[in-house]
Amino acid sequence: MPPAKASTLRGFAWAAAAGVSALVAAAGIFGNTGDGAPSGTAMSRAAAGQVAAGPAGSAKPAVAATARVLNAANGRMEAVVPDVAGTVLLIGDSQSEPVDGWPRLGLAAAGYNVYFCGRGGTGYVAANGATGNYIDALQRGDWLLPSGTPAMIVVEGGGNDAAGGASNAQIVRNAERLITELRTRYPGTRLAMIGTLARGANDGGGRRSEVDAVLGAVAGANGLPFISTGDWLTRYGLAKDLADAVHMNPDGRQALGGILAGRLRELGLGRNTSAEQGAFAAVPAAGSTFQD
Repeated sequence: MPPAKASTLRGFAWAAAAGVSALVAAAGIFGNTGDGAPSGTAMSRAAAGQVAAGPAGSAKPAVAATARVLNAANGRMEAVVPDVAGTVLLIGDSQSEPVDGWPRLGLAAAGYNVYFCGRGGTGYVAANGATGNYIDALQRGDWLLPSGTPAMIVVEGGGNDAAGGASNAQIVRNAERLITELRTRYPGTRLAMIGTLARGANDGGGRRSEVDAVLGAVAGANGLPFISTGDWLTRYGLAKDLADAVHMNPDGRQALGGILAGRLRELGLGRNTSAEQGAFAAVPAAGSTFQD
């Protein structure tokens, strides 16, 4: 995609992130979590379940789920999420964890509320302290799935599996288990996958690009839409916006959010609504390392 078009796509994410910027500016926050998201900002507070303001009728960066409820069918606690029918359940790592993470911005710009389940440092195989990998965290209740039927489920990640030396077989096995469990919990809900952000196989993407391809194969085998991001840093000229080896600075998150929103709509996964929307976080950010 030419830079001009990428710049145009970048605009999709501005509205979704406007509330974040305004709240951060008003808060006068200091400090840094290590991934470019200031500690104590609207981003980290919203990840702990606090409200972040946004324009009426647009996707807000984050608000708290209203309650917990016992699902009598499976005996597990679940989170009560307002307008769950207009909400995406996003499972991911630290690319998704900040309130202005590019997967969140892209989904919000595509018309969805975003309820996040995950934590930095986790993946299909990788765990982070008390928070297990995606399938273990789901089954143990390390984070709470939403009650009801979400509009869509999106799983993003793979970077920590690449960094942690997980084998293709381990990644495939756990990804298959996760897909099976999500389909059981939410029969009929659309499920999509976002791959592993990287530079590209021919530009130093290394294991990250390989994991992206592995996940693409899993998605294909299960008939799921897959958005490959294993060469996006190179394809869209965004390596200059890296905050560290793998995470984006605010400009990079905005740009990737816009590109993701465009890709979602190209795949027919966008949602048009004028209803009041919100974004929800399932896991407190306290102690998060904001690894990938």
